[in-house]
Amino acid sequence: MTEAKDDAPQRELKRSMPLVPASSIAGRALVTVIAIMTFLAALTAGGAILVTHASSEWRGSVAREMTVQVRQIAGRDVDVAAQKAGEVARAQPWVGEVKVYSKTESERLLEPWLGSGLDLGELPVPRLIVVKLRDGLKPDLVSFRAALSKDVPGSSLDDHALWLDRLVVMANSIVFVALVVFALVVMAMVTAVAFATRGAMAGNREIIDVLHMVGAADSFIASQFQRHFIGLGLKGGLIGAVSAVLAFLLARLFASIWIATPGGDQIESMFGTFSLGFTGYGAILLIGLALALVTGIMSRLIVFRHLHGLS
Repeated sequence: MTEAKDDAPQRELKRSMPLVPASSIAGRALVTVIAIMTFLAALTAGGAILVTHASSEWRGSVAREMTVQVRQIAGRDVDVAAQKAGEVARAQPWVGEVKVYSKTESERLLEPWLGSGLDLGELPVPRLIVVKLRDGLKPDLVSFRAALSKDVPGSSLDDHALWLDRLVVMANSIVFVALVVFALVVMAMVTAVAFATRGAMAGNREIIDVLHMVGAADSFIASQFQRHFIGLGLKGGLIGAVSAVLAFLLARLFASIWIATPGGDQIESMFGTFSLGFTGYGAILLIGLALALVTGIMSRLIVFRHLHGLS
C-alpha cells in the first residue's frame, strides 16, 4: 500500500512530461542556428533600409543641384570668369543659391583622389559653381546653357541626370541583392528547422505512433511540436534580432567617430549615419518574431505530414 503511494508522484510526473523534451543538445543547436540566421537576415534587411534611405537623400539632393565648370583659357582670368558664370546663374529665376568655389576650394575637392600636400599650382584646375534650384520651379536648361556659352566661353553645365540614373540603378541593384540574400537566409533556416523537427520526431516516434493508435487527435500531437519549436524560435530570434540592433548601434557609433576622415565622409555619403530609426529597428524585431512563427508553422506541417502517412 505504501509502495503504491510512493509511485503515485512518479506516475503524475511522467504524465505531465512534455511530448518533446524542453531542453536538449539538438534544441540548443537549433536556437544557435536560428539566432545566426536571424542576425544575418536582420543585417541584410537593415542594410537594404539604409541604402534605400540614402538613395532617397541622394536623389533629392542631386536632382535639386547642378554644376557649372569653368575651364582655364589662355589670356583669361579663370576666377573672374567663374564669378561671371555665378552672376549668370543668379540671374535665372529658378535658381535659389549659387556657390562659386575658389582656387583653394577647387583644389581641396581633389584631395580624396590625389592626396593632400600636393602643389597643384601648375595644373589647370577648373573652377566649379554649384547651383541649387528653387523648390517647385522647373529649370530652363536650354536658355541657361545659351547664356553661359555667350557670356562665359569654355564653360559647361552638368545637370547630374546621368549620375542620378546611375545612383538609382545602383541603389535598386543593392536592394535586389539584399532581398535575394534575405530569401536565401530564410530558406536555409526553414531547412534547418525541418531537419530539427524530423530529428525530434525520430527520437519520439514510438510515443507519436502510440498516441496516434489510441486515437489522440493529430492537432494535439502537432501542437506539442509547434509549441516547442515556437519557443526555440522566439529564443533564437530574440538573440539574433537584439544582436543585429547592437551591431547597427555600434556601426553608428564608429561612423560618428570616423565622420571627420575622408573615408568616413565616403561611408556617410553611401550609407548615411547608420541610423535605422524606430521603423528600421522595429522591422528587425518583426523579422525575429516572423522567423519564430515560421519555425512553429514548419514543424506543425511536418508533423501533420508524418501523421497522415500513418493513417
